[in-house]
Amino acid sequence: MARKHFGTDGIRGRANGAITPELALKVGQAAGLLFQNGEHRHRVLVGKDTRLSGYMIENALTAGFTSVGMDVLLTGPIPTPGVAMLTRSMRADLGVMISASHNPYDDNGIKLFGPDGYKLSDEMEIEIERLVETDITRRLAKSADFGRAKRIDGVQDRYIEYAKRTLPKALEFDGMRIVIDCANGAGYKVAPAALWELGAEVFSVGVDPDGFNINEDCGSTAPEALSRKVREMRADIGIALDGDADRVAIVDEKGHLVDGDQLLAVIAESWTEDRRLAKPTVVATVMSNLGLERHLAGLGIALARTPVGDRYVLEHMREGGFNLGGEPSGHIIMSDYSTTGDGFVAALQVLAVVKKQGRPVSEVCHRFDPMPQVLKNVRYSSGAPLEDVKVKSAIERAVQQLDGQGRLVIRASGTEPVIRVMGEGENKQVIEDVVDGIVDALTQAAA
Repeated sequence: MARKHFGTDGIRGRANGAITPELALKVGQAAGLLFQNGEHRHRVLVGKDTRLSGYMIENALTAGFTSVGMDVLLTGPIPTPGVAMLTRSMRADLGVMISASHNPYDDNGIKLFGPDGYKLSDEMEIEIERLVETDITRRLAKSADFGRAKRIDGVQDRYIEYAKRTLPKALEFDGMRIVIDCANGAGYKVAPAALWELGAEVFSVGVDPDGFNINEDCGSTAPEALSRKVREMRADIGIALDGDADRVAIVDEKGHLVDGDQLLAVIAESWTEDRRLAKPTVVATVMSNLGLERHLAGLGIALARTPVGDRYVLEHMREGGFNLGGEPSGHIIMSDYSTTGDGFVAALQVLAVVKKQGRPVSEVCHRFDPMPQVLKNVRYSSGAPLEDVKVKSAIERAVQQLDGQGRLVIRASGTEPVIRVMGEGENKQVIEDVVDGIVDALTQAAA
């Protein structure tokens, strides 16, 4: 069955466009039916970020779940990894995060987690889609079996304590000046509070959500504001989360951005020294820089690559017994602590290394010189530009031009109507030429 609603990270799209109350209701009913097993009272934990449409989707999901007999626990705004953690620790049968991550406020989405805290498999998502398209009227709960819904308190405190426990007991960040940008999103309360409790001097930005300003000129996808604030406050480090706090961007004391590949290198080296790396392998995607691969190889650590998407990174980690993986975008997965990417906990791991080494972030977080890499996006409104004959010819010419001296990754985004074109190699001019040729062909096909 072809996917109609689910992409690489749950269901995502324009609120009241692709994501309607009707769809949320049906997803709640379908998922609720699939995750009922046994005679106990079944329950689902539902978290969200700060988008205005979150209220609408939350209520529609609640109606869906209660209509099939599931109790609903509503957390309010909390990071995605918090939902994954609480689903498991509170023995819920299902977890849901209402968020479109780094997208603008007028988008929203639904991410589903099983009772083990992991995102659902492709097979389970396909089964939910099948039920969404099926008449389940006869499977609805009888009057006496409807579910109940209630808001629960203390979940933010539980997440803060969980995050702090990922650090050594005696470690504190006293004397450190930290700027934290929470993207006006799900982490706007927990991240600054945790850093302050750990002894840091904290300067917060992106902590005034109004339903519309999530990810607006702030957060990990727009780190310029963070860079300015770091320089203004003469801070030691800047940390930027995205809308649901499952990814992170780091800015050094000079205001320079550090990408996820460098963060992976920092954590991998530290864990190797402390014998915490389960196996000498880090899992990344096809988008990670060749410089990271060569750097890790010099340390005796292999880099395993997967398709783009943190779910594929995590799947490979689970299959191979690896405990560290991530993406250049700042999705860092540390399976010793979490069942999904956790931007804030990743930042804490980097802060721990900075504190331990007593050196500036600009030195600690520069582990290798990245290979020249060019990434460009082409937005399209309809159709399948990658199937265009001229686009295919442009890609063939690019491969011939590279002649084995670089990498080329062309893919459709799983979360928005965008084709991403990435080229990498030792000669930047050649890479720019081949990427531009493909982009031009895609732009004409998308017109």
